[in-house]
Amino acid sequence: MPAAASSPIPAALVKLGPLDAGRIADLRLYFDSVPDPRARRGRWYSLTAILLVCACAVVSGARSVDELAEWGQRASNALLTVIGIRRHLLRWRRSPASATIGRVLGAVDGDALDRAAGAYLADRHRAATEPAQAPSPSASRQRRVIAVDGKTLKGSARLTATRRHLLSAVTHGTVVTLAQVEVGAKTNEITHFRPLLAPLDLTGTVVTFDALHSVKANISWLVETKKAHYIAVIKTNQPTAYAQLAGLPWQSIAVQHTASGTGHGRRESRSIKTCGIADELGGIAFPHARLAIRVHRRKPTGERETRESVYAVTSLDAHQAGPADLAAAIRGHWGVENSSHYIRDVTFAEDASTVHAGTAPRAMATLRNLAIGVLKTLGADNIAKTTRAIRDEPYRALPILGITNDPDSYGT
Repeated sequence: MPAAASSPIPAALVKLGPLDAGRIADLRLYFDSVPDPRARRGRWYSLTAILLVCACAVVSGARSVDELAEWGQRASNALLTVIGIRRHLLRWRRSPASATIGRVLGAVDGDALDRAAGAYLADRHRAATEPAQAPSPSASRQRRVIAVDGKTLKGSARLTATRRHLLSAVTHGTVVTLAQVEVGAKTNEITHFRPLLAPLDLTGTVVTFDALHSVKANISWLVETKKAHYIAVIKTNQPTAYAQLAGLPWQSIAVQHTASGTGHGRRESRSIKTCGIADELGGIAFPHARLAIRVHRRKPTGERETRESVYAVTSLDAHQAGPADLAAAIRGHWGVENSSHYIRDVTFAEDASTVHAGTAPRAMATLRNLAIGVLKTLGADNIAKTTRAIRDEPYRALPILGITNDPDSYGT
């Protein structure tokens, strides 16, 4: 593709560094594992080719099914060859229409697509983070932290159907979505906690979640079966544990760590105190709890200042995580809203999307997770600006997904 050699590289893409095909996994191999929901008769496009068109389009900033198809219409014949679009007898190649893409996304197995995207992002995340940790002995002891959080697809509701709600496992730091499941309603998140995390290797990992998931049975399973640690926020839905935490002698414990920052135009300061939990003194009414945590937040609101204390417990001992580590993990969980959900809503207009048929709302969310994850692992600090830099030149999306421009490297 001659345009690739002469086009200057936008500044937003320079930050991504060299897109070495040997370093970046090929997305096609993961999409091949997704079963095709269509009958064999009448197929012209392979499922992998259609999903690749969608993935490339979303990396280029596409927000709707129509925009997915438009990306394929802008792609050159050589580019479609690399993706795997079959050649017609008259020797032309044509990208799938929006109606075809919509039918496929509405019928695809959402669980299988999420598993494929999650496995791909997990491999990309591992490749992006492990080399950086290797040279430093202290970095090798850093634990991976995963947040469990839910999100509602507001535009997916119809008169006969409620809004779709998704529960995801998202890494802290370099944000990627490792797993995602669809739940019937937000109140059903609790029953999907185990199915979401069961396929993941969580040995030694710290899992963070809000008070909704602070369920004793799930916590016991997480520690005893998955060999993971947790940091659980405790609110009044756990009245006994909450009363025990609030009743600890916090006034006599010195502040162990402080931090401040600006969010949504307002400056917030946070202080943290921790207290060991002695089993022989009765402990806390929460399984495997080793440390009690109090985070005190102060935030100016106009001429007044609001103060709030948040309580949490963790299975980590004091020698396994210091106050600064715990504060960063708790703050990182709250930060998932900005680093993932906010991007999906603002950059990709997820809340405004009216896609609603079949599994299409979930499939579109998976494609957005995929785009955000691959760009984050490459070092993009502004997803909106990066997708705009890719949008007008379709060939730029391929190396980001580990796809070479050599049609002979994967067939047609």
